[in-house]
Amino acid sequence: MITNPILPGFHADPSICRVPGDGGDDYYIATSTFEWWPGVRIHHSRDLVHWRHHSYAVTRPSQLDLTGHPDSAGVWAPCLSYAQGQFWLIYTDVRSTIGAFKDTHNYLVTAPSIDGPWSEPIYLNSSGFDPSLFHDDDGRSWVLNQQWTHVPGKNHFNGILLQEYDREARRVVGPVKNIYTGTALGVVEGPHLYRRNGWYYLLTAEGGTFYEHAVTLARSRHIDGPYETLPGNPLMTAWHKKTDGLQRSGHASWVETAGGEWFMAHLCGRPLEWSGPHAARNNPAGGYDGLHCPLGRETALQRLHWRDDDWPEVVGGPQPSVQVAAPDLPPHPFPAEPARDDFDGPTLNPHLNSLRKPVDDSWASLTARPGHLR
Repeated sequence: MITNPILPGFHADPSICRVPGDGGDDYYIATSTFEWWPGVRIHHSRDLVHWRHHSYAVTRPSQLDLTGHPDSAGVWAPCLSYAQGQFWLIYTDVRSTIGAFKDTHNYLVTAPSIDGPWSEPIYLNSSGFDPSLFHDDDGRSWVLNQQWTHVPGKNHFNGILLQEYDREARRVVGPVKNIYTGTALGVVEGPHLYRRNGWYYLLTAEGGTFYEHAVTLARSRHIDGPYETLPGNPLMTAWHKKTDGLQRSGHASWVETAGGEWFMAHLCGRPLEWSGPHAARNNPAGGYDGLHCPLGRETALQRLHWRDDDWPEVVGGPQPSVQVAAPDLPPHPFPAEPARDDFDGPTLNPHLNSLRKPVDDSWASLTARPGHLR
């Protein structure tokens, strides 16, 4: 049984992929790290039930300079994929979020192994955020991202852009097309593209990142559209399900096992009710205002079922479940992580992050006072 969240605490915007192997498949999830260093946390599983932190992809200042980035800026919504025998990771470096303006730059890094080495970043565009890379069956690759517009009177979330990526030239080429402007839920972002049975499926996030968050789905016979939205959309949301254990659910990605089972990774939050003498004042109607998620946005996993009309649905209904049936894979638990760190090893615990700058011995030494972190 899968117990959600599979990645508890500060693991937002999960991008999941499968890597085939002779001894069984490996599954990886990349998550946002924002203004924290190193950038892009990667997690590993062999059975989709047991997960562990594996590595980081952005580990050199030449790949990312977070100097001057405001809180909650930095690395947004990485997309991890595996194709042509290598790993591809695309992400946004958000340098400013002041007012109606966002300074967003999208980059791509590649690696021959999940352990690296990861390349220097390839600049793609600055038209928005939440980029994704789709590898089509014909050998072509495509970049998608949310378009952010500053034009007065227009929706800042202006739709999902599509442009081809030339692997040989290592740059985007050809026309840019806005292929989907979302639904009445609004705030369309977080695109991921998949292909199945002759359909292109465009998975997006809508509703904003609070309790209205949702997973929206559309499909088309052609990669550049037109896209029709899932009847009865959204595919999943926890909105108006205040008593459910997983709230703020959205920003999803899909993976298919070798046995043909489909799963959806998504972010979520586990709120605590506001309590104390001011509870009624802060939440007078017993609504969502009094709920807080102290562990931030976490990662969960849901099972998908494909209907005869080639639309998927979330098993158990269009809301997230805490308990989900595991796939038909051999169990693969990992050794338990130490609950205590005495700073007596040669390297810093990889679970620890620093704010904007790499750890330097001048201010965080393990040798100046053995058994201490100075």
